[in-house]
Amino acid sequence: MGTRNYEDVTKYPLDLDVREELLTLQNEASFCWGKRDGSPMGVIMTYVWRDEKFWLTATSQRARIAAIQRDPRVTLIVSSVGTKLGPSKSITVQGTVRILDDDDTKAWVYPAIAAAIIPGAEEFQKKFVGMLDSDRRLVLEVTPEKWITFDAVKMMHDSIFPED
Repeated sequence: MGTRNYEDVTKYPLDLDVREELLTLQNEASFCWGKRDGSPMGVIMTYVWRDEKFWLTATSQRARIAAIQRDPRVTLIVSSVGTKLGPSKSITVQGTVRILDDDDTKAWVYPAIAAAIIPGAEEFQKKFVGMLDSDRRLVLEVTPEKWITFDAVKMMHDSIFPED
């Protein structure tokens, strides 16, 4: 019999190759952190997935920077919506942030983010990199520590085509 109870969906994780494809195809994630009073907060941010890490950028006056300096634990949530994978896959990652301010890192992160946001338009990418290259801009490197993934296609397949 197929699944009739969806209270435990942990048996429907993304396959590792699909997880990697989603992280590479998508360029937006919900970036969540804890505020000083312990309450959660989050924003949508552009990211680049490279070297098994998320790379993002923000300026030093953003509230999230002070928050992650106090406590570098964060959560990122990536959805497959808007990708060729369709709307049925998701990734939640708990990780730790390292704040970087060195020119070598900025030299590759800014163009990578620009290419993710404006694919195939080098002129606009260069202008966007120029906008990113400001005095207070920092790079956020998030190292994943815990993964929660979900593939609704697997769940639906299990429901519609149950194994006997």
